[in-house]
Parts: sequence; C-alpha cells; structure tokens
Amino acid sequence: MAKLQLKIFFKAAYEIILVFLQFFIISLHFFKWKFIPEKQIIQVTPFSYFVGFLIIIFSFIILLVAIKDLGRNLSPFPRPLKNSNLVNKGIYRFTRHPMYYSLIFISFGVFITKLSIYYLFLSTGLILIIKFKIALEEQYLKNKFKNYILYQNEVKY
Repeated sequence: MAKLQLKIFFKAAYEIILVFLQFFIISLHFFKWKFIPEKQIIQVTPFSYFVGFLIIIFSFIILLVAIKDLGRNLSPFPRPLKNSNLVNKGIYRFTRHPMYYSLIFISFGVFITKLSIYYLFLSTGLILIIKFKIALEEQYLKNKFKNYILYQNEVKY
C-alpha cells in the first residue's frame, strides 16, 4: 500500500513541477535578470520585430479562443478536472492543445522580436516542458474519456 501511495505522490509532484516550470519560464519572458546576458544572435530589424509581433498577437488571439472554448474545463494542471468534459468543438476541432501551442508561439514571437540567446533558451525550455505536460495530459485524457483515442486519431496535433 505504501508503494502505491509513494507512486501517487511522485506523479502529483511531477505535475506540480511541470506547471511551476511552465509558469516560471513564461514569467522569465517579462523579467530580465542582470546576471543572464542577452547576447543577440543577429541584429533585430524592423521586419523581424514586426513578424515577431504578429506571431505574438495571432497566438494570443488563439490562446483566448482556446480558453473560451475550454470553458469550465480549464485547469493549469495536466490532470482533467473531476466533472470535466472532452472538448472537441471550436478550435479543438483543429488542434488538441491550442493553449500549449499558443504559449510556444508567443514565446517564439518574443524570441523573434529580440533575437537573443536568452529568449531562444526560454523558448526551447518551454517547448520541452510543454512536451512532457502534453504527454502526461494525454495519458489522463485516454483514461478518463473512452472516445479520446478516436479524437486523437481525427485531430493529429
């Protein structure tokens, strides 16, 4: 019995760590630490800044639509809420994880506007954290919703 409780504890801790790291990396986009150099890879041009800004705006709009479509099922944790439903309408007809992908594209857009190693590192870290979070979330969704595998086959990303 203690082994099962320990496994449950570590799985819950893993979820919390993923959520914490996700929010921590996102927050680093807004707070500059003096000891981390922001060495630019190449010079930012008005065009690269404009493209990055468009990516941020477009991704933010998709993020808001995804939040609206998810409704009361919204949670920062990969484990679905107890009384949640499988959302496969709205933007979720086209992609299974629009909020996660929007966050990645917003981070990438910030990188494009700055073109620094610091923001490249943040985008890469966010991609890795979200990859692990999606994998865990999909396990939970398969266990909770019998028709999730069908949805997963219909909507590839």
